[in-house]
Amino acid sequence: QVQLVESGGGSVQAGGSLRLSCAVSRATVSNYCMGWFRQAPGKEREWVATINSDVITNYEYSVKDRFTITGNNAKNTLILQMHSLKPEDTAMYYCASRRANTCSHWLRFNYWGKGTRVTVSS
Repeated sequence: QVQLVESGGGSVQAGGSLRLSCAVSRATVSNYCMGWFRQAPGKEREWVATINSDVITNYEYSVKDRFTITGNNAKNTLILQMHSLKPEDTAMYYCASRRANTCSHWLRFNYWGKGTRVTVSS
């Protein structure tokens, strides 16, 4: 069973930075997509950023140029580096994995962490 564990969340002032980490219990066999998603109260879960087994990255429009998704394959760790945080970034952030090299809707991801809370104050 693949397990994902997020860490690094917390409270920060607007304009600040946070680094979220996702520890993966084991490596995928071949093709994969991993991503970060977030959900705020009263809103649906939404895509933030993804990276696949070809190291192709994609970002949601509102976080482009502020967030960076990277992976440390040797340590099976996924990172989301967040800069210039805004109050609207406040949400529970989730790490997820999909066993395909094409990234898709969050319903198509197979494994999920329990989330880490990010709160950005104005």
